[in-house]
Amino acid sequence: MSAVWRASRAAVNRRRFQTFVLGVVVMVSSAMAIATLGLLAAVSGPFDRAYDAANGAHVVAEFDSSKVTAAQIDRAAKVPGVEAVAGPYPMAVLHSPAETGDHPIGMSGSFTVVGRDRPDTPVDTLELSAGRWPSRPGEIVLNAPASLGRTEIRSEHQVVTPDGVRLEVVGYAASASRSAGGWVTPDQARALNPASFQMMYRFDDAGSDSALKAATAAATEGLPSDALTGTGSYLALKAELAKGPNTYVPFLTVFGVLGLIVSVLIVGNVVSGAVVSGFRHIGVLKALGFTPNQVTAVYLVMVTVPAVIGSVLGSIVGGLVGRKLVHQAFFGIFGNDLVIDRATVPTWVHPVVLIGMPVLVAVSALVPALRARRLPAAVAIGAGGVQRTGRGLAVQRRLGGSRLPRPVSLGLGWPFTRPGRAALTLSTVVLGVMTVTMALGISASVVEFGELRDRTDRVQVRVDLNNPKWNQPGPTHSDDQLFALLRALPGTAHVSALSVAETRMAGSPDIVRVGVESGDTAELHPDLVRGRWIEGPNEVVVSSEFWHRHKVSLGDTITLDTSDGPQPQKVVGETTEGWDVTTLDWNRFVGLSPVQRAQSFSVQLTKGTDAQAYATAAAGTDPGLNASVNGASDTVEKVVISVVSTLTLMLVVVSGLGVFNTVLLNTRERRKDLGMLKSIGMTPRQVIAMTVSSVAALGAVGGIIGAPLGMLAHRIVVPLTGRGTGLDLPDSLLRVWSWPTVVLLALSGSVIAALGAYLPSRGAARAPVAEVLRTE
Repeated sequence: MSAVWRASRAAVNRRRFQTFVLGVVVMVSSAMAIATLGLLAAVSGPFDRAYDAANGAHVVAEFDSSKVTAAQIDRAAKVPGVEAVAGPYPMAVLHSPAETGDHPIGMSGSFTVVGRDRPDTPVDTLELSAGRWPSRPGEIVLNAPASLGRTEIRSEHQVVTPDGVRLEVVGYAASASRSAGGWVTPDQARALNPASFQMMYRFDDAGSDSALKAATAAATEGLPSDALTGTGSYLALKAELAKGPNTYVPFLTVFGVLGLIVSVLIVGNVVSGAVVSGFRHIGVLKALGFTPNQVTAVYLVMVTVPAVIGSVLGSIVGGLVGRKLVHQAFFGIFGNDLVIDRATVPTWVHPVVLIGMPVLVAVSALVPALRARRLPAAVAIGAGGVQRTGRGLAVQRRLGGSRLPRPVSLGLGWPFTRPGRAALTLSTVVLGVMTVTMALGISASVVEFGELRDRTDRVQVRVDLNNPKWNQPGPTHSDDQLFALLRALPGTAHVSALSVAETRMAGSPDIVRVGVESGDTAELHPDLVRGRWIEGPNEVVVSSEFWHRHKVSLGDTITLDTSDGPQPQKVVGETTEGWDVTTLDWNRFVGLSPVQRAQSFSVQLTKGTDAQAYATAAAGTDPGLNASVNGASDTVEKVVISVVSTLTLMLVVVSGLGVFNTVLLNTRERRKDLGMLKSIGMTPRQVIAMTVSSVAALGAVGGIIGAPLGMLAHRIVVPLTGRGTGLDLPDSLLRVWSWPTVVLLALSGSVIAALGAYLPSRGAARAPVAEVLRTE
């Protein structure tokens, strides 16, 4: 074994740069594999552990108290498969509560209040972050995420119900199940005239939607068919948290797979090149007594050692990058307190990569190593000095008869002498061009998504109304007067108003966020994924998240609470993002808004109007207005583009190193030929032209193949990313290509090949002729 190790170490010393290239490729691939696996595991494990620790509800059910009694609900739940229950609890809904004094956390719009006698129930165990549990009527505990830490309670913290009942805030608690906005004593809840009961279940089998539906049906069997008005699944909470990591997982997976493929190609190229260029060395080893198995081991050890070093370094880098990506993925997502402190790259990922990558490298090297094993000693020693003949030389002779410059014709013939090596190099360039194309497409789609979300192409100025509650001067004009003032300003093309309200939907315990719009909405509405814009009363457009969460379709009717009572609303369209529901039924919904009037105006300007000057003029029309130029809030977009650009740069560098390795092998094999050509007058520039030409043609073919593959990958990855984050994306996000861009991308293969070939070609051009030919 010591002889194998010494021979392998000598082989590594002769090929230091190739060893370095191999180590870098494995390091990059290992880092991407760890980061991707870390993101994939970031939600499931930490979420399940935190949710189980809090005895989170698998299903939160709401029952109509006029159609079923608490005793009936409790009796129905005593069936096999129900692990634990909590409830039934009386539940009331408070619309647009007012605040007195300082602003308590968690108070805005509509929220649910549940009557519970204690926090440590078998299901949905609440963690008090401040204060105490209510012990008498007139007290309330508010739901505050644990990520806010300990919240100070002040004597002026009160909740005033629409009926004028004052509830003193005596504590803050965190519900993993997000079961309510606040909790009071059961007596206080009954005094609020609740219309519903809340029941929470944990089931033995809760791994899928179908299992939860079956378990819920069993736990409510025998109750009136219309008593159950809505359910909320913990899988919806888990899916919402998964949106962050799912922003990155699709393209990280693609980049990781491409990196692994490039690694395999380069490893195969390195080892096959070492075997081909080392025929004499293989023969000498066998003549010295090395067995065929030992010769195979020499070449496997030669690549496995740098692979092990590269995987160790990649494991460290991937762990650091993975942890950063995991925390970035959950930033700003409601409920992230369940996982933000627990989510990291799991420990099992590191040994998988540390073992898997060297094994993959060894398997990739096995075929050319077995070729070295089969070579007889006499043939191997004699092969080192034999002039190669065959198809490659025939092609070079034909190219020599063309009008091409002689260095170019000679270079174009090189790939045909080593077709296997040329195929590996071509595959590397194809993957490099595919990566660049896909990355440009993803970046363009991300930018397009930001513009789509913020409507920067349609809305140039946003005008917000100050809220006097925050010690700011409120507007002195009515909404109609503000419409008139803005339309009278020079440069105004269209104006729309927005007010945001919260309400309830029949059959669901969730709060529905409603965007109430008026004015020129037909000209300023966002692009729709499907359907059409609102044309009349009782029509709504819903967001993708709402569409999937509530399983609605075009033409379906949902019933929303309005200021006139429950009203049916027809779903006529779907937007990618935005409020849960958007409506133009101003008079029915604006009364549910905390300010009960417009909260902001969107303005489209005529062509050539200075947006900043217009914003200044708009702010001057009323002391209660705050106008600003509409700029995209591109924090997430910058992160995605930064990650994609970094991964692309790494893979392009790796592809360039693959070309570098090929040219280095070719020039070393042809040292004698190059020396002869230089001795008869070939200049260094012509040597460079010849060696660069040898891979430029491969680069051109790789570009022609790689660009369409990259466009296809972009067309697959972008919708996958959208679906992973719960969004349906419009087709406009895929239409980001132009013919000049596609042509340039096709030419990028030649650029990658030329850059990878330049340094070894310079080395070949500078090699002294006497040194090359001194042994001839």
